[in-house]
Amino acid sequence: MGRMHTPVLNRPHFGPPATGSERRSPAASSATVRLQRLGPRTARIWASAALLAASVGCGSSTPASPGGDGGVGGCTNPADGGLCPFVSPGASAPKGQILVTASGEALALGGYAFPAPAPDSPVFVDGWSVKFTHVLVTLDHVRLHENPDTAPTDQRQMGALVAEVDGPWAIDLHKGGPLQGAGGSGEEAVPLAVIPNLNLKSGAPAFDPTVRYAFGFDTVPATESAYDVDLDAEGRALYQQMISKGYTVLYAGTASFVGGPSCSSPTTSYDFSQLPMVVDFQLGFASPTTYENCQNPDLTGGAFPGEEAQRGIQINQGTWTRAQLTVHTDHPFWETIVHDGPMHFDMLAARKVGVAHASVTLDDVVGVDPTYITDSNGVGVPWRSCVSTYTAQAGVLSFDAVNLPVNPSAAPSQALRDLYDFIVYNQSTQGHLNSDGLCAVERRYPSPP
Repeated sequence: MGRMHTPVLNRPHFGPPATGSERRSPAASSATVRLQRLGPRTARIWASAALLAASVGCGSSTPASPGGDGGVGGCTNPADGGLCPFVSPGASAPKGQILVTASGEALALGGYAFPAPAPDSPVFVDGWSVKFTHVLVTLDHVRLHENPDTAPTDQRQMGALVAEVDGPWAIDLHKGGPLQGAGGSGEEAVPLAVIPNLNLKSGAPAFDPTVRYAFGFDTVPATESAYDVDLDAEGRALYQQMISKGYTVLYAGTASFVGGPSCSSPTTSYDFSQLPMVVDFQLGFASPTTYENCQNPDLTGGAFPGEEAQRGIQINQGTWTRAQLTVHTDHPFWETIVHDGPMHFDMLAARKVGVAHASVTLDDVVGVDPTYITDSNGVGVPWRSCVSTYTAQAGVLSFDAVNLPVNPSAAPSQALRDLYDFIVYNQSTQGHLNSDGLCAVERRYPSPP
């Protein structure tokens, strides 16, 4: 059973996984905000659970057109395996309009090889090859605001809402799509919708090509009113699980340990051979999140100090403009909440000591202290490295929450209670614009600021 079933504020000290009665529903959340690459000092509590209810697509009797009109999407008479039938907007848009696409980058397609195929390729430093069979996500509420530069030191601040197109869209990012992704060769994207104009302003005027518009979108809980963009039969079955458990994102796939003799650990007393060699995983994340006022790598103007690219979208009158909702698959595996941390899989595999071919879910790490990670026998799991560019520390795996509190007895809105919370906190920062554009993050589930 997933964590997100029955509301609860407190749990006992670190120990066995909590039961279903101890899980917390995302609908009970207050929201927290922080910038993805900045520390949690930039966070603050923003909204109540009512905002989550507003973020979930309600049904309408007629499916929205690919262009959208700023209204509520979804349908009340779903077909296609229980979801709404999807009509693609096509691989382009009229001049002066915005084509909204989605991508999990090349890594959602091919996964993470070990050893890394190139020196700058992302790799699991503890020797695991990770391949996906599904990367399911529900995206919604793509919107534009005026004046993305309202506050140079606060990316959360924007002007009035002027355009929106709604799904929700159920997508398997492992399937790719017909378009080349914003990240270049090897990356694929699937078209979702067209934003034709400023459809929330009187008269729906055309976009002004001389200004930039703040850009944002949401990940929302899976719902039967979602448009089925590209799910196969297995994907639809998994999506029904997502609906029942309140997941916004679900990873399915297999991890294989292939590090072999290249691996070493300063702690020689631990027997890593007792960990499974193959792990099938289904990692479900009940983490509805708003990504706001994203930076845009497609823009060439100067960024504010401390930011990597200009904020927002600027229309090209001579062609259509790309707005790719990008999901980075690496975030849940980081050893730190600092952006782009080293990736590990040992903390998941260690929950199945003595099983050669195991299966894991996030429920297996409920109750595990992220600052002292133990295996399923309660023994501390040491750091190890299987790559020359990473040095394993002495002692037991201790993931870095920086200045976020870690307290198993705290309310989930006040502290990270366990490794489950740590992983979901990192995962919730995975939304970007046009491959790597960083967004302000507003969590719509119980999490610390």
